[in-house]
Amino acid sequence: MLGVSTETVLVRVNGPDRPGILAGVLALMADAGSQVQDIEQITIRGHLDLSLVATVPGGRDLLKELLLYGWDNQIAIAFERVDPSPSVHRPAVVVTVLAGELGPAQLAAVATAVAATDGNIERIIRLARQPVHSYELLVAGGEMAAMKQALIEVSRQWGIDVAVQREGLHRRAARLVVLDVDSTLIQDEVIDLLARAYGCEQEVAAITASAMAGDLDFEASLRQRVKLLAGCPESVFEAVRQQVRLTPGARTFVRTLRRLGYRTAIVSGGFTQITDYLQAELGLDHAHANTLEVVDGVLTGSLVGPIVDRAGKAAILRRVADAEGIPLDQVVAIGDGANDLDMLEVAGLGVAFNAKPAVRDAAQTAVNVPYLDAILFLLGVRREDVEAADDDAG
Repeated sequence: MLGVSTETVLVRVNGPDRPGILAGVLALMADAGSQVQDIEQITIRGHLDLSLVATVPGGRDLLKELLLYGWDNQIAIAFERVDPSPSVHRPAVVVTVLAGELGPAQLAAVATAVAATDGNIERIIRLARQPVHSYELLVAGGEMAAMKQALIEVSRQWGIDVAVQREGLHRRAARLVVLDVDSTLIQDEVIDLLARAYGCEQEVAAITASAMAGDLDFEASLRQRVKLLAGCPESVFEAVRQQVRLTPGARTFVRTLRRLGYRTAIVSGGFTQITDYLQAELGLDHAHANTLEVVDGVLTGSLVGPIVDRAGKAAILRRVADAEGIPLDQVVAIGDGANDLDMLEVAGLGVAFNAKPAVRDAAQTAVNVPYLDAILFLLGVRREDVEAADDDAG
């Protein structure tokens, strides 16, 4: 017994998990007049790890009773005196780690980087074992910018994705997801599919290469490529719709977002004749893109209306968020190209998805696994919860 005065004790309970363990421990504490200040419990592979911070009143040997309870139930119970003052919640950082495989070496590198920036890992949660491995680390203390830079180096060295976000209500309150289309929501570049169908693929590719070399801006290159489609029958749209390949995990990603109550939008430098189809196919709330002009069933080689370019994407994101009544810090934007950078910067969370190196370096965070639904892990969604929801609906 700790003495006649009231003590504050950390009670640690470990052993095979089964129903009633927590209830039994709390019943003993309640009977003794103990007050529980804090409690945490996890179960891994059927093994219970329960911790409680509680007062131990004088005049009763509660600790001895707990030890006997543990003996009778084949669980280990240990005690440690702790400061009676409640711990003050410190601003926390969430570090999300994901890769095709995550072994102890990669996780050790992450933990070392966190510790080197004075961060302390308080909790680790497994988010997924497939199609990728992912863990969420809740970190207290440390300087976020320094931690992020250190983890970027770990990411490059080990070929894993590491996202760093401030923990708080804004993260859990994200309510709008805005996606780029070409090479993000889908695996293809629609202008290339149209060019291939019409027989001008090489000419379009040459203009694209010139734009990537910096010789043409986005609008000029887009207009030049679209001009090559003049005379193409509008039946090409149906052919291209049949060829479009969704990115793996796209349907799961959108379906899960809908179940969570998120609003969804696609913003593309491509064409409404394809994005409208994708909106209907996936049940998206908004779709914005350029429109190819069609006259008498034939493409004219021109565009209708203002161009959706880099600045246009960011402006559309703002308009959609405003129309939905959603603050920008509750918006997630996802894209792969330089054309998406303004949009990624405006959003509360900008994710470079399998992006070019310059975009990866500029974005808040990057995901390089080939599954779009892996972005759910950045939102704290567990794979088991996604599968359980699918099972319940199916």
